[in-house]
Amino acid sequence: MEWVLLILVILLVVFAVVIYNRLVTARNRYKNAFAQIDVQLTRRYDLIPNLVEVAQRYMSHEKDTLEAVIKARNQALGSLKEVAADPGNAEAIQRLGASEQGLSGVLGRLFALSENYPDLKANQNMMQLSEELTSTENRVAFARQAFNDAVMHYNTTREVFPNNLIANNFGFRPAALLEIDAPEKREAVRVSFQ
Repeated sequence: MEWVLLILVILLVVFAVVIYNRLVTARNRYKNAFAQIDVQLTRRYDLIPNLVEVAQRYMSHEKDTLEAVIKARNQALGSLKEVAADPGNAEAIQRLGASEQGLSGVLGRLFALSENYPDLKANQNMMQLSEELTSTENRVAFARQAFNDAVMHYNTTREVFPNNLIANNFGFRPAALLEIDAPEKREAVRVSFQ
């Protein structure tokens, strides 16, 4: 009888350890997926000052727009750093999504205004930066999708029974998806310098 009880206790402990390890693995996957977003967004943020510098040479009357781009870029960069410190912070994820929306909006306005400056459209540096930015936007979209998939897997893993018993007792909090609220903002910034 004692052996049966001992074996049962050992099986329960092993079962709990396996569940705990699954939760840790799933959490590490979504953190790694966010690290990929961090890389791509950092690349995007690094391109923006160069883009603004090139545009400034041609768009001297559009100073407000150029300043708005830099301000939105800096706000998004701050949000990114906050989330990078704790990818499980749902409020920080929401702030990052909102700041990304704002940045995409002002970048769209910049590109719309640049259509009025033929010399700017023909500038080789502007075309190259625009291409790199568009490519980076696509990479960000793929990284965001991978992150959201990893978050969904983690949340599902932590919520199913009996995993939820272990998750609740060991501080595995739910993770938030990185969402963009407005459907029209879900698309990458379209850049066309033809």
